[in-house]
Amino acid sequence: MAWSTRFLTAVAFLAVGVIFAPDVLGSGPESPAVVVTAAKLCHLLAFATAWGTALWVTFIGGIIMFKNLPRHQFGNLQGKMFPAYFMVLSVCAAVSVAAFAYLHPWSLASPIERYQLGFLLSALGFDLSNLIVFTPMTIEMMKKRHKIERDLGIGEEVGGSKNLEVAKTNPQLAAMNKKFGMIHGLSSLANIMAFGSLAIHSWFLAGKLHF
Repeated sequence: MAWSTRFLTAVAFLAVGVIFAPDVLGSGPESPAVVVTAAKLCHLLAFATAWGTALWVTFIGGIIMFKNLPRHQFGNLQGKMFPAYFMVLSVCAAVSVAAFAYLHPWSLASPIERYQLGFLLSALGFDLSNLIVFTPMTIEMMKKRHKIERDLGIGEEVGGSKNLEVAKTNPQLAAMNKKFGMIHGLSSLANIMAFGSLAIHSWFLAGKLHF
């Protein structure tokens, strides 16, 4: 995913540049109407993609897969899917930040618009922390736990009850469960915080709609 990492880096730098030097890109009241419309479209599409993706993976798809797939198969699938998932969220959040900062330059923005930019930046920060830090650590810890479980003859069942049962009499598995649970918990917390930041922004956008 080297190409996507480079693309994300470029978009992130663009977002930072728009926030701190909006005049360079012609941001402000004199911006051409077509550019303003394009920025609004980019913001809306990027936000909607991030919101829908996070909603599905966090509250629907992930739960269905956990309840129906053998645990190791589920973990291996998540290990392939989550780097792409957080890459998509990070790119979308960066585009949303750049577009919103262009439409609402900091020097001209109202307090509520500055708060909204802060929420979008928070979502970007949490998604990047997952992409760069927590997800790689979680995947590495998962692989180590899978190895221990394979040696114990478990992991092909659906659900985690067998793991908990064996961990009661196996200190090595119990210790690994604790480490995995801590890292996975931090990853889940960052994911929920990013989703919450997007949820707050969705309320702001809803207030701007006129039917």
